[in-house]
Amino acid sequence: MCGILFTNDESISLSQFRKAFNLMKHRGPDFSRIIQKKNFLIGHHRLSIIDLNKRSNQPFQLNNHILIFNGEIYNYKNLIAEHKLNVKTKSDTEVILLMYLKYGSKCLKYMNGMFSFVIINLLNHEVFAARDRLGIKPLYWWKQNNKIIFSSEISSIVKLKNCDLDDFAIRQYRKLRMTLKDHTFYSQIKSFPPGSYFKNNKIYKYWKLEIEDKKPPKYDELRNLIEDSIKIRKISDVPFGTFLSGGLDSSIISAVAEPNHTWTVGFHNNNEFKWSDLANKKIKSKVHKLTLNKNNFKNILNNMIKKRFEPLNVPNEVLLYALSIKMKNYNTVVLSGEGADELFWGYDRIFKWAVKKKKINYQEFDNIYCYGSNKDDEVIDFALNGLPGKRVQDKISYFMQIYHLHGLLRRLDFSSMLASVEARVPFVDHRLVELVSGTPFAWKFKNGVKSPLKTIFKDLLPDKIISRKKVGFPVNLNYIFNLNENINGYDHWFNYNISKLSEIKT
Repeated sequence: MCGILFTNDESISLSQFRKAFNLMKHRGPDFSRIIQKKNFLIGHHRLSIIDLNKRSNQPFQLNNHILIFNGEIYNYKNLIAEHKLNVKTKSDTEVILLMYLKYGSKCLKYMNGMFSFVIINLLNHEVFAARDRLGIKPLYWWKQNNKIIFSSEISSIVKLKNCDLDDFAIRQYRKLRMTLKDHTFYSQIKSFPPGSYFKNNKIYKYWKLEIEDKKPPKYDELRNLIEDSIKIRKISDVPFGTFLSGGLDSSIISAVAEPNHTWTVGFHNNNEFKWSDLANKKIKSKVHKLTLNKNNFKNILNNMIKKRFEPLNVPNEVLLYALSIKMKNYNTVVLSGEGADELFWGYDRIFKWAVKKKKINYQEFDNIYCYGSNKDDEVIDFALNGLPGKRVQDKISYFMQIYHLHGLLRRLDFSSMLASVEARVPFVDHRLVELVSGTPFAWKFKNGVKSPLKTIFKDLLPDKIISRKKVGFPVNLNYIFNLNENINGYDHWFNYNISKLSEIKT
């Protein structure tokens, strides 16, 4: 929805703040404003989606409290009714601030959405910040003593502070395609933890994924919840569309949401266009197909690294961004299928391995999950050590649901928001995660991979989509970079991204 930037560091001038703030103008091209209050600099770029009226512009102020907010609260209308809120706008922005004024930090438990926000109390100078349960919306921060910067993107913080590249983060990237936990590629910048809030100069947890065995939900209950999760993510005052690769997850979302426009991308020699056409036979949307070539790809990649001030996690970020640019002409909101594989164990190879194991073997995990050819057990230990759960399958399920998913969400947010498009993820609704996490392997694999989804939505999808073998989001790196087939394409990908980042830093 937006881009936010905040600091209470008096050493940062308004001019410096504005330059850093403008680096993420793409996150909100519809309205931008910076306000300076006492020792606070507060900036907000708005992507107008709910209540397009200027009355919902931010920074938004009530009763000596100022809010900057990125994301969506899908149940905001219910919150107005249930908590008898006296609203003057038609936006979820006002609802957040009213709920906070009424309940303080406890307001977070009532919210269903994707969000990161900062609230400043001008009377006592208290700063409150929070991020959604599963980290759908990004929030980065820099802290030194009592001085803080919060930002929707890393680039703005790097612009304000002299930040060093983190060697251990680069090692994580080479092994895992991402940084984990609170690490970013800069030693002084952290990723604010999901399901947490900041108050009185401390971080507190308000939600965590519980690792416990559960009975499977009834199919009617599961279908109703998935349909509701999709339905509430259609709430918008601007047109929405869906990604449609022809895979199970995007096909389910598109079939339930019934958008006017659906979107798919690939290369001339490597795409899923026939599958999106097949899935669309019942949906009857306008399917937009974008075809890239290797030159398009590399030009876009270089531009994205330059704007992000970070390497790209995976190659298909480039395709998502290119598609989002085209999409912006029709849709400002898009629904995407991230989260289904983590929740319903669609990565069958790793989950079938985990179920058989009594102890995690680092070498086996490396072979089955990691992409870089270099060996780095210290990074794997960092990723897997301390995971909750007694069984290997519990630990791997947590890793995939919390850490692996977070990498995908970062990919989706940056690649879509760089084109001023907001991506929403129905399968990352916390109600759905809480319902399905911990359900038996046998239920999830009863009739093959993601059996529950195939069973409950077989009436909406063609049989060939239901029975289609799972494939990844295809990008042939050896083709893109003209590599010998004996060369590990991902090793080249990592080296290329890091070299481009180093050029930017110098």
